[in-house]
Amino acid sequence: MAITTRVVNADMRNWVFVRVETDQPGLYGWGEATLEWKTQAVVGAVNDLAPLLIGRDPRDIEQAVRILKKHSFWRLGVIGMSAVSGIELALWDIFGKWLDQPVWRLLGGKVRERVKVYTHLGLGDMHAVYETLDTEPLVQRASEVVARGYRALKAVFIPYSHYHAPLIEVDKVGRLMEALRKTVGPEVEIMVDFHGRPASASTALAYIDVLAPYRPMFIEEPLPPGETGALAQLAAKSRVPIATGERLIDRPEFDDLFRARAVDIVQPDICHCGGLLEAKKMAAMAEAVSVGVAPHNPLGPIAGAAALHFAVSTPNHLIQEEMVGAVPWYFEVVKGPIRMVDGCWQVPGAPGLGVEVDETVAERHPYKPEVMHTTNAVLADGTIVDW
Repeated sequence: MAITTRVVNADMRNWVFVRVETDQPGLYGWGEATLEWKTQAVVGAVNDLAPLLIGRDPRDIEQAVRILKKHSFWRLGVIGMSAVSGIELALWDIFGKWLDQPVWRLLGGKVRERVKVYTHLGLGDMHAVYETLDTEPLVQRASEVVARGYRALKAVFIPYSHYHAPLIEVDKVGRLMEALRKTVGPEVEIMVDFHGRPASASTALAYIDVLAPYRPMFIEEPLPPGETGALAQLAAKSRVPIATGERLIDRPEFDDLFRARAVDIVQPDICHCGGLLEAKKMAAMAEAVSVGVAPHNPLGPIAGAAALHFAVSTPNHLIQEEMVGAVPWYFEVVKGPIRMVDGCWQVPGAPGLGVEVDETVAERHPYKPEVMHTTNAVLADGTIVDW
């Protein structure tokens, strides 16, 4: 067995693809371990972890993940767990190819005939996603998304915040949401990503209250990760379903949310939480307490394929995030199974994850430092806040 990485620069993110080769000629698998602004650290983590699996059977996926986590001694954190995730996905790809079956069938089989998806403004173009803060471009970009056949979209127009929501900002958020709803109508679902920007429950609630009349499907990450007590307080007062979890990586972290009844929808990231098997366990925990799952996925095309297989096989899956417009050549670097019809992904049939990396295209987009958009998260008085 050999484990290597391929880094493909996609502007805001460097996609980290992981390739696992077996001793059977022609049998290999692809995974993804993309982690914004931590690219070289993740590549190093993959290289550090790889020796633990050399010589082992790649079909023993549960055992492989236990080895990577427990024989590392130090808790891995998001960098290490992203590396684990990329390797784990590649092992599923190998297992599916070896059995000549799609991964979703190995995860328990099909529980739906199609998968609801949503995208972002600009189909995921970085500037459209994070810099659409005025009415005219907001409604124009939303109209373009709907014209492309999507029946759900997400917008990020909560301002950089602290412990107070200025009235002028609250009113602006209300106007933006009103314009957005009038533009797309009642048949298109809207999600609003708070990005963990409010530093207190009261700040988040001020924005939620002006969004509520326009009935968003959910609001996402209204508080920074780990604020379970404050999130529970917020959930008790919010008239809008609350989603969170993209920056949580361990089952105990999700268990805290469930015990506190602090969330309606959880959003584990399959490329950060340990891979498909860990995400399935998190989904099962959520289902036990009547919580839906809408996995975080603004990453590359292999991550998208993994999310598709997860969604096909997971009963409490609600809707899937995707960003196929992040770069114009999204579908060129990876030939994959994603096919959208009437706002839904279709069930794939190819063995494994159904992906193949075009190495020639990948070489055209070598590693570059990511755009440091996070440095924009500064208030007028110089206070550093959450991006």
